Amino acid sequence: MSAKKKRTVLVTGAAGFIGFHVAKELLNRGYRVVGYDAVTSYYDVRLKKRRLAMLGKFSAFHFVKASVASYPALKRVMKAEHPDEIVHLAAQAGVRYSLVNPWIYADTNYLGTLNIFEIARQFRLPRVVYASSSSVYGANSKQPFQESDRTDLPVSIYGATKRGNEILARAYHHLFKTEMIGLRFFTVYGPWGRPDMALFKFARRILQDRPIELYNRGNMKRSFTYIDDIVRGVVSTIERAPKGRCEIYNLGGSETVPLKHFVGLIEKQFGKRAKKILKALQAGDVPETVADCSKARRELGFRPQVSIEEGIARFAKWFLEHRDFLADLKEPKQ
Repeated sequence: MSAKKKRTVLVTGAAGFIGFHVAKELLNRGYRVVGYDAVTSYYDVRLKKRRLAMLGKFSAFHFVKASVASYPALKRVMKAEHPDEIVHLAAQAGVRYSLVNPWIYADTNYLGTLNIFEIARQFRLPRVVYASSSSVYGANSKQPFQESDRTDLPVSIYGATKRGNEILARAYHHLFKTEMIGLRFFTVYGPWGRPDMALFKFARRILQDRPIELYNRGNMKRSFTYIDDIVRGVVSTIERAPKGRCEIYNLGGSETVPLKHFVGLIEKQFGKRAKKILKALQAGDVPETVADCSKARRELGFRPQVSIEEGIARFAKWFLEHRDFLADLKEPKQ
């Protein structure tokens, strides 16, 4: 992208797992990126600061520390930075934590997204790309999940807030004609991920000879999706999504495997057996999520490229390279 055509993208959640990787790829492609993040203490902020330090090496990156729940803060950024587009990835993550602290999910995920949609309208931005989640499918037992399937059976507060975002996007598109593109991510994993996610927790505990907990006795199935594939999907959305529409796309891996198989691949990479504690399915969780990504493949050219074996190998290599730093991180809230 030439300097004359360089576009500015406001990436919310830029200190987070997916936001960091998306921001980095956009910078590598020649975009100017304004990162926006509250840098909360949901998990150890040292990990978020490490991500931001890497983004800070790019001259085209500017960071603003603020919450999407603050409309005045968003307004100041819009006036100062004049972004051409918003990629809204900020959210309070974690299905299980939503059972403990539901208020923060309402503030960040729902009010925060309302603020993003409204700021886009007020500043006449043509489009918002926002993160949704496979959690919106809830108790729907039909597999694989398609975008047109039922989403009126939420089983978690987190999933309910994400579905609420999609409904709000539809209303904004209907009333104000803003293009709204929602991306339902399926179980994303990879380097620089969140410490509360399964792969990170399992890796740390296996290397420390501590037991890991397998819910649903390890029989849960997921369309695990490597971070690079998710990033390609987000960038393809920015560059290829149909104009003038309100759409939702599944972005998930091409392989769906049981959690037990996932753990086996981690054990293989580290050459250590995990000490397993088998537990029942936890409240707010579902036994299976399988992604049908045919719509994203057709309209965005989305094709997952990284196999689960390759993805875990890449993660393990990264984890071992940063082992001392990662081992010292505080245990995340649950």
